[in-house]
This record gives sequence, C-alpha cells and structure tokens, in this order.
Amino acid sequence: MTPRAITGLGICSAVGIGREAFFRALEKPVLLKDAPHRPIASFDASKFEDAAVAEVPDFDPTKYLGDKGLRTLDRLTKLLVVATRLAAHDAGLKRDGAFVPPASPTNVGIVCSNAYGSLEAITEMNRVAVLEDARYINPAKFPNTVANSASGYASIWEELRALNVAVSDGNCGALDAVGCADVHLASARAQSLLVGGAEAASAALFLAFHRLGMLEAGAMLGEGAAMLALETPEFARRRGAKVLGQVLGFGTAFDAPDHDRQMIFASQDAMRRAIRTCLDDAGVNADEIDLVASGISGLRPFDMAELAAIHEVVGDRVCVAMPKGLVGETLGAGGAMALACVVGWLGGIAPSAIIAGEAPGRVRTALVTTMGYYGNASAVLVRAV
Repeated sequence: MTPRAITGLGICSAVGIGREAFFRALEKPVLLKDAPHRPIASFDASKFEDAAVAEVPDFDPTKYLGDKGLRTLDRLTKLLVVATRLAAHDAGLKRDGAFVPPASPTNVGIVCSNAYGSLEAITEMNRVAVLEDARYINPAKFPNTVANSASGYASIWEELRALNVAVSDGNCGALDAVGCADVHLASARAQSLLVGGAEAASAALFLAFHRLGMLEAGAMLGEGAAMLALETPEFARRRGAKVLGQVLGFGTAFDAPDHDRQMIFASQDAMRRAIRTCLDDAGVNADEIDLVASGISGLRPFDMAELAAIHEVVGDRVCVAMPKGLVGETLGAGGAMALACVVGWLGGIAPSAIIAGEAPGRVRTALVTTMGYYGNASAVLVRAV
C-alpha cells in the first residue's frame, strides 16, 4: 500500500458527535458496562426487559443539515450524511458547505461500509405490505431499502462525484473500505476519499441479535457512523492539510467453514493471515506495534480467536484495546470507530479500554483488527506522522 494521509474525522457515536466531542470522551473514557442505563429512543423496545443499545444520544440531524430534505431519510442515512459532512469540513476539503480548492466535487469521493443496510426501511415496507396493502407503501421511502442508498445520499448531499462505493462485508467492511479506497487513490480515480462505515439501531437488528443470543452473551449493540478523510500525501501537502496519521498497510483473509450447514463461526487462522498480510503490506515488523485496537466485543468464541491470533503474530506482551467497550458493537462501522479511537491515541490521548498488556506511554504505530462472523477477518496499520 502507498501511504495514505488521514486528514479529517467525522463521527456520530454513542460518546459524542464530531471529532472534538469524541476526543473529549476518549480523554475521560467510560466503559459501556459502567455507564448509566439509558432507555432506547430509536425504536420501541418495551417488549424487552432491560434492553440496552449504545445509541447516538439526542441525535438531531437538523443541527448539521438544516430542516429541509430530511423527511424521507431513515436514521442510517442521516447518521452517515452528518458524519460525511463533518469529515469533509474537519479535513478542510470544504468550508461553510463549499469546496476549498484544490478540492472539488470531481476529485473527492466516498467509500462506505454498511453491514445490514436499512432494516428500519425494509421492515417498514414489509409491515405495510403485509398488515395493510402494498398500495400504501410510501414510494419516497423505497430507495432507503437499497444497500448503497445511504452512501448515495451522502454523495448527493456533499457533491462527491469522483466515485461512490458501498462495501458490504459484515464487521470487516469499514477496514475493507480502507483497502478499497487505496485501490481507487492509486488509480487516480480520486485525490481524496471519505472512508468509513455506518450502522443504525433498529427493532429488527436488535431482535435478530437477541434471538441469536449474542446480546445475552456479552456484546452490546451499538450504532453510529465514522468517516475519515484519506488522501495521497501529495494532495494533502498541496492543500496544506494537517495530517492526523498515515495508513500504511491493509490485509484481509477468509476461512471457509468445515461444512455448508455452518455459517457463523470464528476463524483464528483468517485473523492471523490478515494481520501478517497487513504487516507485510506496510513493511512493518510486529515488534514495532505499540497498540492493537481490536474488534473484541464480548462474544467469547470470537474474542478468544481474535486475541489468540493477535498474540500469535504480534506477541503476548502487546497492548490490546477494545474500542467496542466504549462505543458498542457497531458492526459495519466497527472498524471505522476503532480507527477514530486510534487517531485520538496517536494524537496523544492516553489509550483506554485496555484488555491485555499495558498501555504504552505514547502510541506511534497501531494495528486495527476486526473479525467477521462468517470466517472473514481484516486488519489495517496506522502510524503517527
């Protein structure tokens, strides 16, 4: 991978909206298990006793987008559009809603991950069709059911015309989006890309994870959107942009299950191969890594496999953090949330949510790992400038 400069961060998370608010939360971290219980506001959870979701609290998109054009947008799209707008402005690509030359609509694009699409919109369409009549389905809301709808709306709202790519690879999607962005930057399809992921809480998503027993097993479902501005170092220098860190390597791997009846499983081997590929891609030795921002979430079989792979490749003395302990299991946005934490830690904020090893005095090189539910795994390596 050619080094890619991180020049901005836009985020809507359970602990804050915007880079400044998010970093303030990192400076005084509170683990979700220790946070006060909040009633779920994004959907009706009255049928589930003590239900908890790490929601974006008091989310009001009109503060960032105005009050026009939002009526038909679902929660997922609103979260993503807000995070994308914040990232573009934080990176200095835009100011007061307008592009700042040399940035322009034709050289800035978006690569975004989403694991489960808008289940909110899909279930609403289905409910109307089944309980009433298909004739009563609101056609203005139908576009929300398409998998790449949210990133499409983000492109429209922010005039991102270079390219618009939607990535769907479960929990690994946001890190895979980084690898995808590198390919497009290398081919000069764009000079700057807003890269990350988004996931929204909904009754359907909560019910699915509840029935699988994943919430009871220890993971707390989360939501949010995190978008980072990635660009070539040359374009960043040309713009005079402040570089928050550099992405140096990417790796991904997949391990098929033993039989076709098995779908959900953890692959330690895939995680191990993804990490090694990432380190080789970056040209970095394992002993240079100061911290691993893992995808560990509280699901024991997956957590054990991921941690074992990390220790196998990087060593058992490395500091391992659990960003999902702060923001929840945000699925397709999880890797981007971890990258957001790493940007803060590279900037001097003390690492938190440590589950193994000791926090280093200063983080210079960080590995971000994510294990999927379907035998997939991905890793990204980031270094301070």
